[in-house]
Amino acid sequence: MKFKNLLQLLDHFKDEETCRAHLEFKRWGGQPACHHCGSLHVYRTNRGFKCGEKLCGKKFSVLTGSLYENSKLPIRVWFGAIYLITSAKKGVSSLQIARQLGVSQKSAWFLNHRIREMLKEKAPRMLKEEVQLDESYYGGKEMFKQKSKRQINVKGKWEDTKVPIIGIVDKEGNVVLKTIPWVTKKNMAKIIDTHIEKGSIMVTDSHPLYVHLRDSPYYKHQVVNHKTEEYVNKDGFHTNTVEGVFSLVKRGLYGIYHSVSEKHLQRYLNEFCLRYNTRKIGDDDRFDITFRNCEGRLKYKDLIKTNDNEFRRSDK
Repeated sequence: MKFKNLLQLLDHFKDEETCRAHLEFKRWGGQPACHHCGSLHVYRTNRGFKCGEKLCGKKFSVLTGSLYENSKLPIRVWFGAIYLITSAKKGVSSLQIARQLGVSQKSAWFLNHRIREMLKEKAPRMLKEEVQLDESYYGGKEMFKQKSKRQINVKGKWEDTKVPIIGIVDKEGNVVLKTIPWVTKKNMAKIIDTHIEKGSIMVTDSHPLYVHLRDSPYYKHQVVNHKTEEYVNKDGFHTNTVEGVFSLVKRGLYGIYHSVSEKHLQRYLNEFCLRYNTRKIGDDDRFDITFRNCEGRLKYKDLIKTNDNEFRRSDK
């Protein structure tokens, strides 16, 4: 199905019956399977399906076990929100979703985060060959915050509350963005081992954090010394691509969302990664890909229960 804009999508998915039929095809390939036991011996009821196995016999629907489960919003609204989020180049706020789809801001905010769960990759993305690696920091300076929100340590100095973000980009333009509690060699090593294939050429700036990579037997290290105004080294390597990714992310975070708490920051980064890694395909294809990751349910109480300081203070 090819949709050039939101209006065409909503015209096609005009009722719940059409939406459910599309979900059944995407989840089951047209052959319903019991969510509880996996049996194909099922039959349709007035509200969904029922397993025909004697040991099971449970009722279920196409929404059971998915991110749409127990949602009071029409599936048509879900489809509209998915299209808006995946097609917006720098993201779309919950207020904008609420205005365009006619729901409350609270519902739109929860809807956005449940869709971001669909955008999250199920397995770590491995990058190889020539890989650019850099770090950035999200969060305003303490001196510009309200006095009640400034964090001051025991010595009377302002704490550094910015959240470190590690960016990795390969030669094909695939990107990985990860938040880490603290910028340390230990935390950096975990990111490198998880997302960079051994034998790759790793391009970084001259930050002392990367000095140990020069003696690594697993990677070839190329350094671009920005302190001497070097932006392309003598071998032709640079970090311009990963810096461009950070620029795009920060324009989205500050320009669209304005303020993002650190406990939800990784979800927003997953959203930016999906759009960036699929930038060469159409909005309709990106919308279609999103349906492959609809398994699992994100509850509201699980979304909001994380402590603000739990992420950064748990490991140093």
